[in-house]
Amino acid sequence: MTVDEVKALLLAAIPDAEVLVEGEGSKYTVTVVTDRFAGMRPVAKQQLVYGPLNAHIASGEIHALSMRTLTCEEWRKARLFA
Repeated sequence: MTVDEVKALLLAAIPDAEVLVEGEGSKYTVTVVTDRFAGMRPVAKQQLVYGPLNAHIASGEIHALSMRTLTCEEWRKARLFA
């Protein structure tokens, strides 16, 4: 699985999101930015991201996944202060 394939799966499920994917092989780090996360609990955000990737995690194509889930405002602030 490639970073482009992971990104395509996430964008298909969350089309209004900005998605950044890093990694290779079976280990990836994703940053998903969408205002859909506003008011959601962290577990619900993770479920939204894991959903389109679950089959690939179950098959072993994706072995490790770390994620950042941010609203557009949180992303703006993170870039300002990073």
